[in-house]
Amino acid sequence: MGSAAEVVAAGHICLDITPPFTETGAQAAIVPAGLVFVGPPVVSTGGSVANTGLALHRLGVPVRLMGKVGDDLFGRAILDLLRRHGPALADGMIVSPGEASSYTIVLNPPGLDRCFLHCTGTNDTFGPDDVTDARLAGGRLLHFGYPPLMRRMREQNGAALAELLGRAKALGLATSLDMAQPDPNSEAGRLDWPALLARVLPRVDVFLPNLEETLFMTDRALLDRLRAEGGAAGVFAKADRALLRATADRLLGWGAALVVLKLGDRGLYLKATADRGRLAQVGGGLLPAAVWAGREGLVPCFRAKVVSTTGAGDTTVAGFLAALLKGLPPDEAMTMAVAVGACSVEQADATGGVPGWEAVRRRVAAGWDRLPGLIA
Repeated sequence: MGSAAEVVAAGHICLDITPPFTETGAQAAIVPAGLVFVGPPVVSTGGSVANTGLALHRLGVPVRLMGKVGDDLFGRAILDLLRRHGPALADGMIVSPGEASSYTIVLNPPGLDRCFLHCTGTNDTFGPDDVTDARLAGGRLLHFGYPPLMRRMREQNGAALAELLGRAKALGLATSLDMAQPDPNSEAGRLDWPALLARVLPRVDVFLPNLEETLFMTDRALLDRLRAEGGAAGVFAKADRALLRATADRLLGWGAALVVLKLGDRGLYLKATADRGRLAQVGGGLLPAAVWAGREGLVPCFRAKVVSTTGAGDTTVAGFLAALLKGLPPDEAMTMAVAVGACSVEQADATGGVPGWEAVRRRVAAGWDRLPGLIA
């Protein structure tokens, strides 16, 4: 891999264990002392490093994966699963003796939204010193994922995260950041997220959260109201262009060059800064001002045979980043992003459904049917 890696995908990684539900109505049996029969587990890597990084690899983008695991059974399983995708894909991983690797139990019963039982493990001790300048050398983009689930990276209003992103930019790399929503009752949930974002976003060229986690961090009262109004349909059902624009404008005002908001099966929204000077700061000319300045867009998702939505957001991010690296303009980049996301949900694990870039492009060109535009 070495200097051939275009993208350094760093941050959160874990082992996902997903028991498939084999009986309809199983959700009713998930009660104390209940017994639910499930099938053989789907065991796969999870987290941003694995989901976005491996999707980039499957799309043909040279990538270096940088996360931390322990020297335990789950850590060895994570490294083995990475090597199955490519012998060198575990080379950038850090093995920390005596620490517990991160894992997630994914509960996805039919008819209910997913639920996660998560141990952050070694992700809590991952820090900027784990990503040396030598590991960044030769790359075009540093993508960092899930700092809300990584204690060192979120402490002191994201000081360590800002340090790492700033160092990458000083080395000439573009930077991108994806988030995750913490438990509101946890230490991470009580953080001053506006202060953290205001500190970090001037060093983030492409910010790619979903709308719900963004509102969790920026406007909790609004999020609570939308959850109440959306009911079973969820927050995304209550989103309109005015809300998306206002949310993106706040994030751009805090310093991001480009904001991409994931909206679940409602699509993908994008808004870029009109500040050409800020776009000029993006490494490698990844966001040329003539193409991106002030651009705004919204695209619907493609119709897919959904097996599991685990990792769909992460693979959508991979599709978008791959499109940027190929120099695609905004509308085409968004289209390819939601196409990759749609491919991913057609398999039980996050990345197994993602084919090569040209296969995705051919499926889109063949007239792949889209879901109706669901955002007013």
